[in-house]
Amino acid sequence: MTVPSAEAVAEHLAALVRIPTVTPKDAGPHDAVTAATFTALHDALRAFYPRVFAHEVEDIGRAGLLVRIPGAAADRPVVLMAHQDVVPVPADWEAEGWEHEPFAGAIVDGWVHGRGTLDDKGALTVMLEAIESLLAEGWTPAQDLHLLMGADEESYGDCAITAASVLTERGIVPWMVLDEGGAVATGAFPGLDGEAAVIGVSEKGIVDVRLTVEGLGGHASTPPRESAPGILANALARIEAHPHPAAVNDVSVEMLELVGGRLRGPLGALLRRASSLRGVLARVMPRLSPELAAMVRTTVAITQLEGSPAHNVLATRATAVLNMRIAVGSSVEEAVAHIRAVVKDGRVEIEPELPSEPSPVSPRGDDARWAAMLEAVGASYPDALAIPYVMLAASDSRHLAPMSGATYRFAPLRMAKAQREAVHGPNEKVEVESLGRGVAFYRALLTSDRLT
Repeated sequence: MTVPSAEAVAEHLAALVRIPTVTPKDAGPHDAVTAATFTALHDALRAFYPRVFAHEVEDIGRAGLLVRIPGAAADRPVVLMAHQDVVPVPADWEAEGWEHEPFAGAIVDGWVHGRGTLDDKGALTVMLEAIESLLAEGWTPAQDLHLLMGADEESYGDCAITAASVLTERGIVPWMVLDEGGAVATGAFPGLDGEAAVIGVSEKGIVDVRLTVEGLGGHASTPPRESAPGILANALARIEAHPHPAAVNDVSVEMLELVGGRLRGPLGALLRRASSLRGVLARVMPRLSPELAAMVRTTVAITQLEGSPAHNVLATRATAVLNMRIAVGSSVEEAVAHIRAVVKDGRVEIEPELPSEPSPVSPRGDDARWAAMLEAVGASYPDALAIPYVMLAASDSRHLAPMSGATYRFAPLRMAKAQREAVHGPNEKVEVESLGRGVAFYRALLTSDRLT
């Protein structure tokens, strides 16, 4: 076999981290610096993985790449996804708390440090390392293999949307899609020792809702009894005071029962009965933490506010933007209707923007694709408990999920609680040893007899 060492994989990842492919700020054409940065990354990928890039490569969107590796058959095509772009880092990165320069790609004490090591260049690297090593052995995929490497996932860009349209136009219906999402988590559940391979089988929908109140304006010395910002503030207060109803979906029940099977004592006994205690759990979970609340309901985050342009001028318009994550089993229409019913004020204009419905729930149980995922986890992290979950954030895979037979969200990298908190924050890092396991995961998945 030609399996690369974890140390060699780490060197490649560190080199990719040193190319600061910060996600584009807007939907327009790349400026010269951004274009050159992504070109440099593409050059590095071609140098590191020549066998992969010897196949058909197509530009997607502004800097996305779509690679097709022909298989022995094409009736059950597989799509593997990972994105090239990363979130920005403050100029004063030391003040933010970084221990190592974010784009230096430092390898220290068995860890690769830097922006993108977890989100998502680590997964991109182990995916390509696995495929490159298999191709070096003369391997041919059982089915056509498509690699989608987006370049604007962090800014909700159109690479994945374009790719979905391209595949549809060509009559390609993915039998299985795998993108980022869950990970091999430690410390994810109270009382659960060891590792949990948390695999996303769906993800919440997403929509921004803009609230607007018009006012008369004027001088701040003569304010009206009700101002545009005041009316808007009352609406926002009502929204926060009346959250969406909570419900425990089937995926969460399955997750809780699997975790309960590993726990002892009262908590384990409670979780093992999750299917018969949905009502109790729906009432209790939102009180325990924001994460548990997000698991059982549509959430609303007030993210942007705008009013007067000056401190002594009355606002002629006040606006707020709500970022909503739509629970599986609900819909954008239902979620926005709840906001309208709670606000109940004709002076507040409520308009949804950029709606994306919750993704279909992918198969589990004895489905061949799910079984292949579990076997690949077993081959790379043999002690991990594999469990399904609904992804709370948004991934590029949501654009392919409606056309795919099964879409899973999982990066085969170990992430402790501190690492998960460092995604999009300071001190993002990945363990070198885990990179080797990530390669083993993809090799096991791609050579599984279940994907024939």
